[in-house]
Amino acid sequence: MNPQPLACNSLPSYHPLPFYLMQVTAGFPSPALDYTEKSLDLNEHLILNPISTFFMHATNDALKESGILADDLLIVDRSLKPQSGDIVISVIAGELCARRFEKHGQKIILKTDEDFNEPFFLTADNEIQIWGVVTTAIHSL
Repeated sequence: MNPQPLACNSLPSYHPLPFYLMQVTAGFPSPALDYTEKSLDLNEHLILNPISTFFMHATNDALKESGILADDLLIVDRSLKPQSGDIVISVIAGELCARRFEKHGQKIILKTDEDFNEPFFLTADNEIQIWGVVTTAIHSL
């Protein structure tokens, strides 16, 4: 998976959207419940560390079993220390990649969900960098 960086807007944005507290039903909703109870800013729920957060798009389904599909919007936090099982954005051989971070003792492995992709072993000799931890993947239905 080769995530594509998105252009960054340096100005902070606050775009509250209507948030309805009523539950969604499959039938016809009551017209009496057609009102907004408060507004919702997704930044407050999805971005814990705004200064350390950036966005990328996934380019393939290499992490499909982890819930990341091609063209998903990835929210990445650079301030988080990767834990075993996290999805991280890394630079491997000069290429941006999304991989699962696994730690077994002193051994660190970066891999996809696909068996045919070779895992990468993080050593002092290689040029692998961890850019951040993926905290959220957003995909369209």
